[in-house]
Amino acid sequence: MKKLLLASIIFLGISQFAQAQEVGIRFGDAFGGHYAIDGVFGLGEFSRIHADVSFGNDGVGVEALWDLLYKPLEKNFYWYVGVGPSMYLGDPFALAVSGEIGLEYRFDIPMVIGADWRPSFILIENTDFEAGWFGINIRYVFGK
Repeated sequence: MKKLLLASIIFLGISQFAQAQEVGIRFGDAFGGHYAIDGVFGLGEFSRIHADVSFGNDGVGVEALWDLLYKPLEKNFYWYVGVGPSMYLGDPFALAVSGEIGLEYRFDIPMVIGADWRPSFILIENTDFEAGWFGINIRYVFGK
């Protein structure tokens, strides 16, 4: 039953990436491992969902962060701040609230490169605070 639930969550998560406006890879520390499928779903001019599905450490990590602020610093250079739920489906199970602050550069071709920092307050299974999660994102932009 546990494996069926895990497979269902992975399938649903990956199917959502098929509808993303940006899809790529995240390298660095995250719930579940050191690499992830990275997707961005636009919600408006200055708001979006930044989601990851990471693999490794004998489990799967899922994060869905709402970037509240997503504003340009210059023509192609943006910064963002967000917050949202994170969970690790493995042993031990973990549920957390994660924050995110990052910078990204949008090239004139359909590609984005960014860097972010994601501190997390782990609520379940063990209560803890993790402040050392950094990552590099490389994404393809659809519809550009």
